[in-house]
Order: sequence, then C-alpha cells, then structure tokens
Amino acid sequence: MAPPERKSILLPFEKPLVELEGRITQIRELAEKNDVDVSVQLRQLEARANHLRQEIFANLTPAQRLQVARHPRRPSTLDYIQAITDEWIELHGDRSSGKDDPALVGGVARLEGRPVVILGHQKGRDTKDNVARNFGMASPGGYRKAMRLMRHADRFAMPIITFIDTPGAYPGYEAEEMGQGEAIAYNLREMFALQVPIVCTIIGEGGSGGALGIGVGDRLLMFEHSVYTVASPEACAAILWKDAGRSAEAAEALKITSQDLKQLGILDQLLPEPIGGAHADPLAAAETLKQALVDSLTELLRLTPETRQRMRYQKYREIGVFAEAAA
Repeated sequence: MAPPERKSILLPFEKPLVELEGRITQIRELAEKNDVDVSVQLRQLEARANHLRQEIFANLTPAQRLQVARHPRRPSTLDYIQAITDEWIELHGDRSSGKDDPALVGGVARLEGRPVVILGHQKGRDTKDNVARNFGMASPGGYRKAMRLMRHADRFAMPIITFIDTPGAYPGYEAEEMGQGEAIAYNLREMFALQVPIVCTIIGEGGSGGALGIGVGDRLLMFEHSVYTVASPEACAAILWKDAGRSAEAAEALKITSQDLKQLGILDQLLPEPIGGAHADPLAAAETLKQALVDSLTELLRLTPETRQRMRYQKYREIGVFAEAAA
C-alpha cells in the first residue's frame, strides 16, 4: 500500500498562488476527461503562476519571512547533514548531567572528504516530534554538549560548522536552575579562543541567546528567508507596547531579515533560496549551502589560527559601531 501524501502546509500570503494552481489543475483534469487540447492555455496559466510565485517571494515583509523561517517543512539541521555530508556519526551527552539534549544535535562528519564537526538546533516535524525536541529550544546541557564537541574539533584540528534554528534557549525553571545563562555565556567566550575555522549558518529562525550560544564564528551565512533577532517579534511587541498583536510592526523595526543584516554588516553571505522557500526544493537549498560551506572553509583554512582568532575577535568588536555626522 502506498503511503498517504502529506498534506501541504500553506502560508496566508500564498493563497492567490494556490487558487491559481488549483485552477490549472482543474482545467488539466477537465481537458483530459473530455479529450480537449488546451496546452496553449495551460502554458500561459503556468507562466502566470511562476511569475506570481516569484513576485510574492521577492516582496515578502519581515513578518512573512518569519512565517517562512518557521515553516514546519523547512529543512532542519539533520536534513542538511544527510544531504551534504559523505559520512555522519552523531555524538551524545554533555559528560556532565548524564543526559542528552535532543534539541541540539552534533557529531563528526565528512564534507567533500574533509573531517568536520557539525552541530545545530533540531526542531521536530510534527507535534510529537516537536515536544521530544523541545521545539528546538536547547537546555544548558545542550550548549555544554556543543562546547564538548567544539573542543573535540579543536583538539583534532577539524573545522566546526553550526546550523542555527531556534526560537531561543529553553526558558524553563529547570533550565535556569541548571545555569542556562552561564552555559551560553561560557560558549560565547570559549568560541573566540578556538583555533579551528568556524562557519555558522542561520538555516531558519535565529532567536536570542539561544542562537548566539553556537553563533560565534569566522563566517556568518544566512538563508534568504531566515531571520536573526534579539527577541521574537511577538515578545518584542508585548514588551514595548503590551500588545503581541503588533508583532508585524515589531518585525519591521527589529531588522531581522537577511537583507537587513547584510546591509548592517553583520552577515557575511546571503544564501539564495529556491522560489517558494527552502522547503519547496530542499535538495537545491542543500546544494547551495554545501557549496557556500566548502568555499568558506577553503578560504579560512588558508589563514593561520592566530589570524583567524584575531579576525574573529575584530569582526564581533565592530558589530554595532556607527558614526554620527555633525549637525
């Protein structure tokens, strides 16, 4: 018995496109049923649909990009690892709490034959999986596991690749009791001292300190429809205006998109996505990511460890620097 097809998940702004595609399907079925040649009309409608798709995704608002970044079918860390690596061995545990945090995965892999350590946030595909993965919100143990793997990479001269996709670190009572803030702050400090190349990529939602906990690197890459923010637009709106309903306004003000961050000098490389988002063609998105990672590592490996450390430090020192013109 063939497995049932997964129901597609539509975003609100995709409604005009879905209606047009539904009309195309209906015309095609009627033509086949009545043995009528409507190929010319179908080509015109399909061209119109492609144009509409391009127009929609070329003019997304920050709030709409956030919806794409949170799409349940968007490729995850493990999806990209399976698509771009030659080998992959997942490693578990922080060697401290006796537990393993499934919201942050990591291990050893080969990328184009080169040994690397890859780690990243992992969301679920459905409600049950999301609960098991804690919606990609890592605990202190997850960040300590990440640092254990990064130290392993540093010891054996393996470049580090991180994939960021989280609404933020887990804010629960138990996480705070176990030292959530300390675990993230420790990672921030220690990542600056690592001698191997570090390439960080925001593949979906980069939220707050949870993203920063594995986000200090020599290169910061970001997919076109991903977001990177100090706080979610909903939280920002609730804090500033006591109204989470103004999240779209907050998303605009926060400058969370890849285009904003590129303009502000925070982002090193913007990775284009297939029309319709990375979930529309995951293999094409993975190929774009793989090439960007290989190119970045090739460039970084030409530098000495001391030069990488110095440039990494300077890169983050310059974030937020601005000059005021005299009146």
